[in-house]
Amino acid sequence: MPLLPDVSDVFKRVEVKKSDYLRTMSAHKDDIGPHGVRLSKGAIPDYVKLTSFQDFSWRVMGKYATEKVVGNQLLEENLMKAHMKIRAEEYYASVIMSTIIAAVIGIAIAVGVGVILFGLLGVGIVLRLLISVVAIMMLPVMAYFITSGSPASKAKRRGRDIDKRIAAAMSFISAMASADVNIDVIFKELSRQKAYGEIAAEAAWITRDTELLGSDILTAIKKAAKRSPSAKFQEFLQGVITTSTSGGQLKPYFLLKADEFQKENKLAMKSQMETLGMLAESFVTVVVAFPLFLVLIMAIMAIVGGGDSDMMVLLLYMVVGLMIPISQFGFIFVIWNMSKESAM
Repeated sequence: MPLLPDVSDVFKRVEVKKSDYLRTMSAHKDDIGPHGVRLSKGAIPDYVKLTSFQDFSWRVMGKYATEKVVGNQLLEENLMKAHMKIRAEEYYASVIMSTIIAAVIGIAIAVGVGVILFGLLGVGIVLRLLISVVAIMMLPVMAYFITSGSPASKAKRRGRDIDKRIAAAMSFISAMASADVNIDVIFKELSRQKAYGEIAAEAAWITRDTELLGSDILTAIKKAAKRSPSAKFQEFLQGVITTSTSGGQLKPYFLLKADEFQKENKLAMKSQMETLGMLAESFVTVVVAFPLFLVLIMAIMAIVGGGDSDMMVLLLYMVVGLMIPISQFGFIFVIWNMSKESAM
């Protein structure tokens, strides 16, 4: 009668080090076909926990959210493109709960403002009703649109990050392809390069599909093209699929796309420099010259004019204290935002 293996020996077979799990696998003749991938102990299953508010929202509004979110393909796509690890019905439950809480706060504000206006200031009932309706309606509407639009906004931010780093990433991919590295290994190594931001995250999901979910590399790339928030990265991945399935070579394709994205990056930088030059001229005209002439004209009118000098002094205070600082900070924010988007 054959002896059964010890239970401890069975578990030791699947215990591997993290270095073994992260090490790039080389292709051998014995590795053809489906194969298992060993993970470090405790690496799976990796459950995504909801926050306290999301868990409370799901417990209270889960049934209603599940009924309403059926067929809402746009929300599921936005959550996938934003890499938000939460189901559509769970997120929609938190959206509904946020709207309800905002409505309750709006009602409390409306009642408090109505009491203050009526008891202390004696404002008419029409104005009090108008303020109350605005407070009740504005907060829940804002809460609903902000929370429901958050996945789409995050997906757009990821898309912009991919677009601004794709030229450098293509240089990395073309360099590895020139060394005859397999496409699956290229994306695996790209996923480790955190300097490429969200492109590394997209490559990590491709590696996850191939090594953990058992998909072939073309199927994984096709899925990545569908869920990518960047049109440029989608086009690149679709080109990889078309080139591979049509019998073409990927190395010339990667070199061509790297050169193309480099040229587009140069044109974008040139356009940005022209925009910054236009903003600099506008800054000198609007923020420096115009307020200076306005202050001089108003000061002269206050001295020699026969009008109300107190009103003119008040206008001077408003120009110096509000108009000039707000316009300066506005230009600073616009230039800072442009520089942040263009930074690598």
